[in-house]
Amino acid sequence: MTGVLLSTYGTRGDVEPLVALAVELQALGADVRMCTPPDEEFTDRLAGLGIEPVPAGPPVRALMRAAAPPTAAELTRYRTELLETQFAVLPAAAEGCAAVVAAGLAQVAARSVAEAAGLRYVYVTYAAVNLPSPHHAPPPRPGWPEPSGVANETRWEQDAQRVNAQFREPLNAHRAALGLPPVANVRDHVYSPRPWLAADPVLGPWPDTPGLEVVQTGAWTQPDERPLPAELTAFLADGPPPVYVGFGSIGPAPDIARWSVEASRARGHRVLVSRGWAGLAVDDCFAIGDVSHQRLFGRLAAVVHHGGAGTTQTAARAGVPQVVVPIRVADNPYWAGQVAAHEVGAALDGPTATYEALTAAFETALAPETRARAKALAAKIRADGAKTAARLLLDELR
Repeated sequence: MTGVLLSTYGTRGDVEPLVALAVELQALGADVRMCTPPDEEFTDRLAGLGIEPVPAGPPVRALMRAAAPPTAAELTRYRTELLETQFAVLPAAAEGCAAVVAAGLAQVAARSVAEAAGLRYVYVTYAAVNLPSPHHAPPPRPGWPEPSGVANETRWEQDAQRVNAQFREPLNAHRAALGLPPVANVRDHVYSPRPWLAADPVLGPWPDTPGLEVVQTGAWTQPDERPLPAELTAFLADGPPPVYVGFGSIGPAPDIARWSVEASRARGHRVLVSRGWAGLAVDDCFAIGDVSHQRLFGRLAAVVHHGGAGTTQTAARAGVPQVVVPIRVADNPYWAGQVAAHEVGAALDGPTATYEALTAAFETALAPETRARAKALAAKIRADGAKTAARLLLDELR
């Protein structure tokens, strides 16, 4: 039986695509274990699927729910500690495996661990914007300044320099202890010359870029057949399709949730508010917890969200218009831009959004022609990305 170690660190949006891959690998006979944050919702979910959980790093929910964002110095210390944890945990976790699949730039140690053990290494990202290309700028990275007024190529060079400043010295010290040569460009070392892109080729295509062989598999999702709670089902049946307002693990900018509710109601729509990790609540709104978005989104008038890859993908597959209000972090602004580019909704900049801008966004999203475009796009979205990736990985290992 082929063993595969999957590893990531982050919120549900980082973990769930790897869970989908793990399920498909298991169905093909592979033995899978997975490194995630130690939060019980991750370890319990994996154990329930028969996937061996390997906790690594501090709990991520506590970090996301902190009263104030971490400072740049705190983020630097946090990243360094995560690197040390990976070198302490991954070698034992990879024993008996043939491959290591690492998701996200935070997995700085994974390639070195795989290299030292002679294992196949695959780096995967969930959005094209995370990979270097002159066609786009690097995504915003927490704690690091975001330059403006310079070419994309220059911004990618600056991005590599910042990653080096954070990680090169400790990474190369660990590599020396493993008998491995030093690396000059940590970011591109982690990405590898042949990264995988787990994003839908229609919704988030890779722009052809010389020097990087990107394997785009489609987004990694799995069917979520959980029935909706009885109270929610009754609410949906008791009137016209509502607008969903939810921001997942992200705390939205002040007033955004309330403004979204007001803008929805001004157009005669009922509202569902998803509490999410931030415990979002708006007076006099039907509030929901963790439910199947796959079952819910097709019954909505629109989805207001933060621009996470998973939420954007699920809404696109459901053919529902979107209003994306991201904060400036990771791939959220990218997915907001993709929604706007496909004209299946509207996008705002969360930190600078105004009620007037949000109102205009609702006019766009709730227009009949927007819903028609969303339905047309839904017919093109693939659902077999995880299955495709699992087959490709095991074929390469054979």
